[in-house]
Amino acid sequence: MKFKIFLFFGVLSCGLLHSQSVDSLAVVPTPTIDSIPLNLANVQKIEERWHNEVYNNSLYDTLTNVVSNQSYEAIYYPELPTDTLKKRLAILDAKTPFNIAYNTSLESVIKSYLKNRKRSTETLINRSQYYFPMFEEVLDKHNLPLEIKYLAVVESALKPCAKSRVGATGLWQFMFATGKQYGLEVSSYVDERCDPLRSTNAAAKYLASLYKTFGDWDLALAAYNSGPGNVTKAIRRSGGYQNYWNIRSFLPRETAGYLPAFLATLYLFEYADAHGFQVEKNQLPSVATDTIHIKQMISLDQVAELTDTKIETLQHLNPSYKLDIIPVLDNKNYTLRLPLAKIGDFVQNETQIYAAAKAEFEAREKPLPQFFEIDSKIRYKVRSGDYLGKIARKFRVRVSQIKKWNGLRTNDLKIGQRLTIYSRNPTAHTVNNSKSVTKSSKNTANKSTYLVKSGDSLWSISNKLTGISIQNLKEWNDIWDSHLKPGMTLIISN
Repeated sequence: MKFKIFLFFGVLSCGLLHSQSVDSLAVVPTPTIDSIPLNLANVQKIEERWHNEVYNNSLYDTLTNVVSNQSYEAIYYPELPTDTLKKRLAILDAKTPFNIAYNTSLESVIKSYLKNRKRSTETLINRSQYYFPMFEEVLDKHNLPLEIKYLAVVESALKPCAKSRVGATGLWQFMFATGKQYGLEVSSYVDERCDPLRSTNAAAKYLASLYKTFGDWDLALAAYNSGPGNVTKAIRRSGGYQNYWNIRSFLPRETAGYLPAFLATLYLFEYADAHGFQVEKNQLPSVATDTIHIKQMISLDQVAELTDTKIETLQHLNPSYKLDIIPVLDNKNYTLRLPLAKIGDFVQNETQIYAAAKAEFEAREKPLPQFFEIDSKIRYKVRSGDYLGKIARKFRVRVSQIKKWNGLRTNDLKIGQRLTIYSRNPTAHTVNNSKSVTKSSKNTANKSTYLVKSGDSLWSISNKLTGISIQNLKEWNDIWDSHLKPGMTLIISN
């Protein structure tokens, strides 16, 4: 177990972010849950944004399309006079090693973003609060310009698991071969291109190598997008020019819009206040996490059930596990990242957790007919507000199973989409569609009950009761989170 604690600034983050040592926690003030008023409306809003961060890929797709099809026609935007833009670009040029000289093409891109993409830019600025501190720390370690952090915005819209149509993956959009070249493991189970810290270190090494080749940061960024070979050919075709703007017409279309998009993003972020962008600051509590070295193959589904942690939380914190399974291989040290509050539960019950995981994996080896009867097959129509974790809990199955049954490679769902589910709770579909079933109609006669006491949790109660799991308690009592109140009466047999 590694004893370094990472503080996630906001619950929306998906992966490793800014870290501080344990000693610094006592002197650096951070917001806590108690210091922030979280009423029901706020909690629901946070939940919606959390799930949006996991499943919604629309902003990445939109940004990719904008960069690839960038128009350079003049844009009417009187709120930003050309003289004001020239002065601001000159200030930025003096602060960075990039060539941020004014030209009409760059002016067109900046004004286009201000006029047409203000809302999405606000989203990116807010999202950057979770990633930029970590980016800056890594870039500083490699002695690279800190402004390179804006490159991840253009590459992936700050989506750790973003995947392009050609297979580039992660915050920094590594292709398979390049990722392997810079030490990122990509296997059937693991894709470290989705790991924020590892991929950022790899990107820093790759960019440092490109700068060493071209001696110019603009050309290094162009080479990062299209490969050094395309940049070299563009230089030759231009007659030997080595300024990006002079060779831009000889570059692939996407790369031609790449540096303008980067510089426009840099400008918008740096002058966000001047343009009235709504930036949310310190509105969410810090979430401390820690890692545990895994000794036996285990799935995130199993960890979610056995530690009473939402599967969406674990997917956020462990984005590099492609199938939501953490393998155990010789000479590999795979880790599980958990909220700090759950670390103690895992360590104290490690033997039981591994035993339960092993038993379930062994059971999965049985042929499919032993698992499911034909009557348990359900065709489920995705509704507004649905996500895989929610559907999995409804039908008492796992997220990974739903993905396997339906050939899903991502967690993306569309309203109206049909899913095949082999349910362990076939009546859930009927009950869900019938408004005649109410809590008052449930017959609790002849069922054992348990009175919740102060300090009780689903985990502690399940440990007291032989053969009863946390999932049993949730299902029998219509509980979908871990909150218990003293005095509650739980059904403990079905």
